[in-house]
Amino acid sequence: MDALKQVNLAMKYIEANLAGEIDFSQVARLACCSEYHFKRMFSFLSGYSLSEYIRRRRLALAASELQNSNVKVIDLAVKYGYDSPDSFTRAFQALHGVNPTEARKRDVVLKAFPPMTFQLIIKGGNEMDYRIVEKDAFQIAGIKKRITLVYEGVNTQMNDMWSRLTEKDFIELKQLSNVEPRGVLCVSANFTEDRAEGTMLDQYIGVATTQTVPERWTVLPVDASAWAVFTAIGEFPKALQDVWAKIYSEWFPTSGYELTGGPEILWNESKDTSSPNYKSEIWIPVIKK
Repeated sequence: MDALKQVNLAMKYIEANLAGEIDFSQVARLACCSEYHFKRMFSFLSGYSLSEYIRRRRLALAASELQNSNVKVIDLAVKYGYDSPDSFTRAFQALHGVNPTEARKRDVVLKAFPPMTFQLIIKGGNEMDYRIVEKDAFQIAGIKKRITLVYEGVNTQMNDMWSRLTEKDFIELKQLSNVEPRGVLCVSANFTEDRAEGTMLDQYIGVATTQTVPERWTVLPVDASAWAVFTAIGEFPKALQDVWAKIYSEWFPTSGYELTGGPEILWNESKDTSSPNYKSEIWIPVIKK
């Protein structure tokens, strides 16, 4: 099956239904994957959340209609899914910099936002080291905080979390660690739906275990699953973030796997990240399409 062709069929469906209700289960069926996986993939490939893309496309179409017809603002608001003319006007002005009435003028500057399609670009043959690991159910035991998602650079909220743990804490956690990936881990879970940069997720620092966990630690149950495990070696965090991007832009579209929606795990070889050949592993729960 041509995964790229299926994704573009889903995009055509979205485009054809911008003036009505978009059935995201149908989008997923056309793309031959789950809703969760499609939205996650779309965000990584396009740089926009799916909801933001749809919002911008609708407002671009509305601008065109205002310039080329006598349509009423209230009718456009209803057509493109807004509760009231006021909410439509606020959204329109936020994108275009002018209100709908001003947009009717011929000399006004408006934002174009063309429909999006995806194509395969062949690049240099960069190898990606990965393996598929089957794991029984386990749990993550450690500390948890709701933090902001950051795709590039250092996330200072993570530094704050690490500073909360004492040497005694690390010793206790490592004693609990009894299944792969072993050692202290960073675990990301419960992302907001579109997983756009700046949105929220639950971040854990802890260990993978099947042991009884003392009450002072927060526990995250993890279901049995297959896991795609990727190795990143290089300057931290750039090499790691480059591998993350390649997983979604290069590996997933051709792998035959999709996301389960479970937690994603990062294993780092040590606390000292200064080595130019620093090693990390990314563990992502997957399922065969």
